[in-house]
Amino acid sequence: MQSSLEIKNCELYRHHEQLLSLNEQVKGGEILTIMGPSGSGKSSLLNWLTGTLPSGFNASGEVWLNGENINNLPAHLRHIGVLYQDALLFSHLSVSGNIAFAMPKGNKKQRLGKIEQALEQVGLKGMANRHPDNLSGGQQARVALLRMLLSEPKAILLDEPFSKLDTQLRVDTRELVFSQIREHKLPAIMVTHDHSDAEAANGNLITLNLAK
Repeated sequence: MQSSLEIKNCELYRHHEQLLSLNEQVKGGEILTIMGPSGSGKSSLLNWLTGTLPSGFNASGEVWLNGENINNLPAHLRHIGVLYQDALLFSHLSVSGNIAFAMPKGNKKQRLGKIEQALEQVGLKGMANRHPDNLSGGQQARVALLRMLLSEPKAILLDEPFSKLDTQLRVDTRELVFSQIREHKLPAIMVTHDHSDAEAANGNLITLNLAK
C-alpha cells in the first residue's frame, strides 16, 4: 500500500477563533507546502498532527497515516518525524550518539554501520565521533535530518527548517531534504514563509490568511 498522510475535516481554533479549515491528502514522496503569516496556524497545525497541540488551542478532525486513524495515539507512537528551524542536537552526545538516540533498538554494530553509511551519503564521512558544537550550521542540519530519517518515520513535517541558513546553504540543504523525502517515498508537509521553498518543493501549495 502506498504511504499517505491524510487530514480529514480539520478545524483548528485558538480559544474561540478559527484559524484554519483543512482537508488534504499527501502521498508518499509528495510535499504539501503551507504558507501564511505568523499567527495563521501553520505551526499549530503541525502540533495537532503530532499530538502536541498546546493549551489555548483546540481542533476537530482526523489524522490518517497509511490508512490508520492515529488521532488517539500519543505523540511517540505516531511515527511522524519533525525537522525544526534549529537542529536541536544534544551537546552531550557525539554526532553518532545523536543519530542513534532516535533509532529503533537493535544490534549495536548494525546500527553503527547504518549511521556511518548515512553520514557518508550526506557528505559527513568520518564525523561520527565529532562533537555537534564543532559542526557548521549546514552540517548540524544534515545530522538533524539523518537523526529524523533513521528514526524510521512514516511521515515528515518540516517547520521552517531552512530559515536560519544562508542563501546557498539553504538551497543545498533544501535539495538534500527534498531528495531524501522522495527517495524514501514519505508524505511530507512543510510550513514556510519563503516562496523559494514552495517552488523547490514542487507540490501543492496552501496559503493561509490571518483570521479576521
